[in-house]
Amino acid sequence: MNVTLNNGVELPALGFGVFQTPPEETTVAVGEALRVGYRLIDTAAAYMNEKGVGEALRDADVSRDEVFVETKLWINDYGYEEALHGFEKSAGKLGVEQIDLLLLHQPLTSDFEQTIGAYQALEKLLADGKVRAIGVSNFMPDMLERLLAATEVVPAVNQIEVHPYFQQRELQALHREHDILTQAWSPIGGITFYAGGEKSTLEDETITAIARAHDRTPAQVMLRWHLQQGRSAIPKSVKPARIAENFDVSDFELSAEELARLDALDTGVRSGPDPDSITLETFGREIPEA
Repeated sequence: MNVTLNNGVELPALGFGVFQTPPEETTVAVGEALRVGYRLIDTAAAYMNEKGVGEALRDADVSRDEVFVETKLWINDYGYEEALHGFEKSAGKLGVEQIDLLLLHQPLTSDFEQTIGAYQALEKLLADGKVRAIGVSNFMPDMLERLLAATEVVPAVNQIEVHPYFQQRELQALHREHDILTQAWSPIGGITFYAGGEKSTLEDETITAIARAHDRTPAQVMLRWHLQQGRSAIPKSVKPARIAENFDVSDFELSAEELARLDALDTGVRSGPDPDSITLETFGREIPEA
């Protein structure tokens, strides 16, 4: 299943993520994902494993033009010239001349002019054909509106935390208004705060009941929920069985009533960091040249 971005580029709706995957495990995990059938690979400069993704791309029995590669620039490389150089660093590690989708990883709210400068560099890279699409990640409504007012190219994607316990409906509505694709990181939720304590979406009674009805796993139900509602999702794993399980979600359908039951699980509680808390002082990290 593909999704057409607002500039006409097609992106596989279901991708494979490598957040927190150690560099030494990344090549094997991405290689397995490509073998299973994933054709969208998501990484980031700050994950420090772009080189492992590049090695997997070179080793795979899949041609480069069949794989959609996306990565993200980190806040230390914001600013116009800095972001242009950040692209060169990422492209070099990935071993590609063109990156399919390049995102700003976080809004740097403490210096939004640097954020704007970085996005303007992405616009330049797009115009020069060095990337096929550009976008952002973790931009909340106010930051997204400020970006739209200060730049020319509407982001093709905003990659944000979305799962049944945290759905960001206001932000998703803004995406629809501007034809921005919602791409979900942490799409199956993991451990989140719920009803005063920690509870995994994988053990939620509603989700497990729907999974039993379809003879599927809770993770598969949540991924299907994303796809049926028009989102892209990028689950991650290093376990071959889980990698294959997460990809096997194309041959069943959730009913409108089941989708509504999943929608009703929203708690409004974020499990990742608040984007407004991201500063160079607290989250800065230098991205190496190679």
